[in-house]
Amino acid sequence: MSVLAIDKAIDKVPFLAESKNIKKTPLSGGITNLNFKVEADGRAYVIRLAGEGTDQLGIKRDVEYAANYAAGQMGIAPSRYFIEPENYIVTKFITGKTIPPDVIKTPDYLARVAKKIRLFHRRGPKLKGEFNVFRRVEMLTKVSKSNNAKFPHDWDWIMQKTKEVEKALAKDPYTPTPTHNDLLNLNWLEEDVPGDIGEIRLLDWEYAGMGDIFFDLGNFAHHHRLNEEQVDNFLYEYFGEVTDKQYARLRLMWPMSELHESMWGTTQTGISKLEEDFQGYADLWFARFRTHVTDYRWEQWLKDVGKKSK
Repeated sequence: MSVLAIDKAIDKVPFLAESKNIKKTPLSGGITNLNFKVEADGRAYVIRLAGEGTDQLGIKRDVEYAANYAAGQMGIAPSRYFIEPENYIVTKFITGKTIPPDVIKTPDYLARVAKKIRLFHRRGPKLKGEFNVFRRVEMLTKVSKSNNAKFPHDWDWIMQKTKEVEKALAKDPYTPTPTHNDLLNLNWLEEDVPGDIGEIRLLDWEYAGMGDIFFDLGNFAHHHRLNEEQVDNFLYEYFGEVTDKQYARLRLMWPMSELHESMWGTTQTGISKLEEDFQGYADLWFARFRTHVTDYRWEQWLKDVGKKSK
């Protein structure tokens, strides 16, 4: 299926279809999509074929493309080309390397990451899709239940803690902002530029939408397990200050991001045909969620986020 699909995709891209000399190489690393490196006339591209059933994860390919196109224009992501109606996406191939978790948490890299995220938040376009973690968890719960997925024994308590956060945040509602919402380590690349420091690029804009900037900040923090000092550094590089309210918002969004990850895994157990341990993935993130919502500072954070901004 994939070989046939990649040939069809190539035929739909004008600058590739006209090429006489094409080399295709499958790329590893993706779970829900198939990725190929395509070399043509001395240039290299990546073509991503969207996986089956990804619409049930709430992914809107037109929104993803709009976000990624804008991010490409700003130097945050590789530039893109969209193939309709199949929703395949072509990007320029970047010669670069992933940034190990212990490296991306150092002050220099945290500063660079914070500035890339902030640039998209400030300059990104208004997107035709919402990313509200509470509504997304509800949507994924519904899909999971309809596919008879397994829920944890303490699901009611998990929902109770989630409602506590939503209620606390509602006291000072966020302004919907263009956000990425999937800032795991593998989505960050550093370009390989001989004799110079390469740009950091952010990949995979599947979950982009109009969301809460603190979801992005909490999402990056949870995926990289930032310690107290690193959280402070990260917030300072983004805001130029660290207030109790900002700190609390990040700390509450951290477990909400983990819950979203858990429900992504739970949903995949019901809809995916891939040989992946999605249940183990979900269980891991549920365990981390429980740890963070029972932190001794939890009640204080719930109070701090309700403080009106000055």
